[in-house]
Amino acid sequence: MNEPPIRIDALLPSETAERAAAVGVKKAGMSLVNTLVLAVLAGGFVSVGALFATVSTAGASGMLPYGVIRTIYGLTFCLGLILVIVAGAELFTGNALITMAWASRKVTTRALLRNWSIVYVGNLVGSLITAGLVFLSGEYHFGGGQIGQAMLNTALHKVELDPFQAVALGILCNALVCIAVWLTLGAHTTTDKILAILFPVAAFAAAGFEHSIANMYFIPVGMLIKQFDPVFAAATGLDLTPLTIGGFLNNLIPVTIGNIIGGVVMVGGAYWFVYLRERR
Repeated sequence: MNEPPIRIDALLPSETAERAAAVGVKKAGMSLVNTLVLAVLAGGFVSVGALFATVSTAGASGMLPYGVIRTIYGLTFCLGLILVIVAGAELFTGNALITMAWASRKVTTRALLRNWSIVYVGNLVGSLITAGLVFLSGEYHFGGGQIGQAMLNTALHKVELDPFQAVALGILCNALVCIAVWLTLGAHTTTDKILAILFPVAAFAAAGFEHSIANMYFIPVGMLIKQFDPVFAAATGLDLTPLTIGGFLNNLIPVTIGNIIGGVVMVGGAYWFVYLRERR
C-alpha cells in the first residue's frame, strides 16, 4: 500500500486558519498545572532573549550606526520566541490567536479568559525569576558595567513612555508577534519555524515596539539594580527615580492592552473574518 507523500510546503492561509483554531481549542483545554508551568518557561525564554539582545548591543552606541545596532538587537531578541515555539511554551501575546477558536464558538469566553489569566501570571513569574537570577549572577557588571548601563537605560526608557504611546507601540508589537506565530502554524519543519519567526520579531524589537512579557524582565532587572546595588546605580549618573513599581505598572498595563488589540484585532480577528467567518 502506497503511503501519501509527505507535504513539505507551507500550509495555505486558509489551512493555517483552521490549524490556528484547532490549536486554540487545545490550548484552552489544557490543565491549570501544565499551562502554568509552560507559561513560566515562556517568561524565562523571552527574558533570555531580552538579555541576549542587551548583551549583544551594550556599549555599541557611537561605534556603529543606530540602524545597525537595532538590527543586531532585533535578531538576537528572536531567541525568545524561537524557544517558545520550538521548545514548546505558553506565551500570553501569542495566545491572542486563541480568539480565532473563540470567534468560531469552539472555545468559551470563560476558557479564553482562564487561559490568558493563567498564562499572563505564569509569564510574569518566569520573567521575574529570570530577572532575579540575572541580578544575582552579577551579569550587569560584565563588560566594565556596560551591560548594567544598557539595562538601566532600557528600563528607564520604558517607564517614561506616555501611556497612549505605550498602547500604540504595544499594538504594533503584537501584530508582528502574532504574524510570526501565524507563520509558524503553517510551517512544517523546525527550520521553517525559525525562519518564520526571524524577520517579524526582529522588526518589532529593532523598531522599539513594546512587548508586555519582555517588559516583565526589562523593568524589574533595572529596579533590582537600583534597589540593591545603589553604588553601581549612582555611578551610571542616571536619574533612576521613575524606576518604581508604579512606573512598572504604568508601562505594563497600557502595553498589555496594546498587545491584546494588536493580536486579537489585527491578526486573529482579521484572519478569522476572512477564512473562518462563514464556517461558524
